[in-house]
Amino acid sequence: MTSRDDERDVQGEPVEHFPPGTGRPASGAFFQAGYRSVEELAGASESELAKLHGVGPKALRVVKAALEEQGLDLNP
Repeated sequence: MTSRDDERDVQGEPVEHFPPGTGRPASGAFFQAGYRSVEELAGASESELAKLHGVGPKALRVVKAALEEQGLDLNP
């Protein structure tokens, strides 16, 4: 078993930590960048998140909507 498998066994699949519709590539990119929940993305730079491989406009819209529901947002 690889360390990545170990991490997922403990943490669960990255896609489980982000809102439905975020998508597996974006969820994996957020997870790989150290974010473990949508709340942890609050205050992150939208432009920096957009640079992550696998994160596209749809994923950012889904994340922003989920954050807004909690009174949170991304930075530009």
